[in-house]
Amino acid sequence: MKTTLVKTLLNNFELYAQKTEDGVEFWLARDLQHLLGYSKWDNFLNVISKAKTACEISEHKISDHFADVGKMVSIGSNAETEISDIMLTRYACYLITQNGDPRKEEIAFAQTYFAIQTRKLEIIEQRLLESERLSARRKLAQTEKELSGVIFEQTGSDRNFGIIRNKGDLALFGYPTKEMKKKWKIPNSRALSDFAPTIILKAKDFATEITIFNAKEKKMKSEQQISNEHITNNKSVRKTLIERGIRPEILSPEEDIQKVERKLKSQTKKELKNPLALNKNN
Repeated sequence: MKTTLVKTLLNNFELYAQKTEDGVEFWLARDLQHLLGYSKWDNFLNVISKAKTACEISEHKISDHFADVGKMVSIGSNAETEISDIMLTRYACYLITQNGDPRKEEIAFAQTYFAIQTRKLEIIEQRLLESERLSARRKLAQTEKELSGVIFEQTGSDRNFGIIRNKGDLALFGYPTKEMKKKWKIPNSRALSDFAPTIILKAKDFATEITIFNAKEKKMKSEQQISNEHITNNKSVRKTLIERGIRPEILSPEEDIQKVERKLKSQTKKELKNPLALNKNN
């Protein structure tokens, strides 16, 4: 494919990209039809139909990526009429190109164009999820440190903090900490929370925050009082999770948070040195 054609196609695809008020990028199907070299709308609708099937098979909601809309077009003599159109997300466009006529140069270009852009978004989304989990882990560490301080201030010792935390794990998971480590295949030397999913980190943090608040508010002076409070709070959080269809003990562990932290730091350093690194990796 000639460089001039590639540049023209690239400019055209970017030109027709639009955004909703919420910032979601989309293309209109009737614009994409011509960008992909289809002269007949009915033929293009057949491709869209196949793309919708692929969307459903991939377990995405069709309505999230293909939205029926109307479009006003001129019919001469200063008159307009409304015709049907479809708002397409980038993912929908990608599926359409995958089901298009591979003999068309426009399709060949678009397959690469949308595949690269979609992959870039996936990487960004994954990084955001990893950053959120790392942030949740750090927050939990801070909250547990605060609880340890509260226990020391109000009971005169924090030597039982580990026991209190383990009782909280038993109340949240229904299994002792050691058993959960076995289930998740975590070394005894590592913290269970270093491998916990974000939802569990936030659940543990919430229960611990309540324990801190009530321990202070009710001026608890014994390890047993604070321990019972922590158990009650973790049981309440567990009940809420289960009511929402989430059973903590059957969730799968996530990647070691220390590895995630190192990876995010490494990626940031690379991008600071080379702002185009993300594009090159895609």
